[in-house]
Amino acid sequence: MADSTSQSDQILSAAGKSLALQRDGGVHRKAGGPIGQGSANLRRKVWVKRAKYLVGAIVTIFAAATVAGLVLDGIGFIGVMAVALAVVAASWVFTNYPKVKIPKRDNLKKGDARTMVGRTELWLEHQRPALPPPAVQVVDQLGVQLDALGLQLETIDPNHPVVGEVRELVGEYIPETIENYRRIPEQMRREEHAGKTADQRVTESLGKLSQEVDRVTRRLAEGALDDLAIKSRYLEYRYGGAEALEDHSK
Repeated sequence: MADSTSQSDQILSAAGKSLALQRDGGVHRKAGGPIGQGSANLRRKVWVKRAKYLVGAIVTIFAAATVAGLVLDGIGFIGVMAVALAVVAASWVFTNYPKVKIPKRDNLKKGDARTMVGRTELWLEHQRPALPPPAVQVVDQLGVQLDALGLQLETIDPNHPVVGEVRELVGEYIPETIENYRRIPEQMRREEHAGKTADQRVTESLGKLSQEVDRVTRRLAEGALDDLAIKSRYLEYRYGGAEALEDHSK
């Protein structure tokens, strides 16, 4: 029961953030930064890997210097400088490598819900520099929405029909919209064609997809919200309201 209540609280919190973000028209995020927890977790894994490699390299360098000092009865000034340069070189290498791997579009739908959400968020982050500012705001909204949607999908059978619908929405329609826009030469994106510019169309299309993600999230949340309401009514019936609690305490 506690697990279910906690899960419902997480869902409500994520959905609330999504709604607040849409109401305020998006948030200003650091350029190049994560748009959601899914992509942030993938980036964090890379940084942890870099830190492990760096520590391993430094330990190896000092171990080699120690052995050399014992064998040669000291490494001297040149040896100390060589060790320092080796540490600096290792620090530079492992603060830049391995790189955060940007997923390919064909791989966005693969993996479990958490992986799919993280990959899509990471892919969307990589597309932001090519998009007009209003579309970037929608992409930032999608980051928060995908976090909420991913949380929902973790509680659902992977074979449920809605999961296939989500994979199509997240893994096909969203990236296809952006890729269609990017195929248009940059100098033509602000030229009016059939009544609107390409900048306007991509922003509107992403806005509609954002609304659809929110709709699916709400639909999936209905079950958890119903369960929470039923449990609340049961507790009210079982233990009564505030007056009943006061009576029991006397």
